[in-house]
Amino acid sequence: MERRLEGIRVLVTRPRERAEELCFLLEDEGAEVLSVPLLELRPPEDPRPLASAAEHIQRYRWVVFASPSAVEALMEALREAGTADRLRRVKVAAVGPRTARTAEGYGLDVAAEPEEGTGEALFQAIKDGLQSGDEVLLPAAEEGRRELEDGLREMGVLVTRVTAYRSTPAALPPEVLALLAESPPHVALFASPRTAEVFLEDVGREKLGTAKVVAIGPTTAGALERLGLPADAVAERPTPEALVDAAVRAVRG
Repeated sequence: MERRLEGIRVLVTRPRERAEELCFLLEDEGAEVLSVPLLELRPPEDPRPLASAAEHIQRYRWVVFASPSAVEALMEALREAGTADRLRRVKVAAVGPRTARTAEGYGLDVAAEPEEGTGEALFQAIKDGLQSGDEVLLPAAEEGRRELEDGLREMGVLVTRVTAYRSTPAALPPEVLALLAESPPHVALFASPRTAEVFLEDVGREKLGTAKVVAIGPTTAGALERLGLPADAVAERPTPEALVDAAVRAVRG
């Protein structure tokens, strides 16, 4: 069987919690994986808004999840509040297949999951099922993007956005930076605008050398373009499998 990334050194910058499957698939294709988590996922500094949303979950028409971490955070808050059973009365939407799989793993029925894993695509998927005055819960990263929220508000939908988790720059050991300097990657994978920003701020573009740059989707690709680091390939879906395919396309030109 062809190993499409044999001998290719691939830099994975995802938080440790989200990188395991991707690293396994890359190694299965023959890649030498450099896993350098640039962000750490942490609970919100103030947990009360998330706890309050969990206590009153039945009031919402939709709950919209933008990441697996948001699913996990809300489900834990529902468990603590003793209201998990009430979520059955609420429609659930997910940005991307991995988020949908995480929700389904908790026994949730995902009513909307767009092919393109972006907030704009999810807005288009659920807007016809909403009207002015409906309430939507959006548990999200503290620094998450606002396209979906803004689109819903413009429709007159009452959006409750709560911080489900936050990402903070991870401490990078000197030996990791030395490794990047000595053995620059052939391919660098970026799965969020925040990760790209942290890489340029804390690591430096020079550590990429001549590496091909791969983005998980159009939102991250746009951010990379604005940062002066245009993507050589963009994953067709926000999944580990699609990221691997995009890495192969980037290498093969």
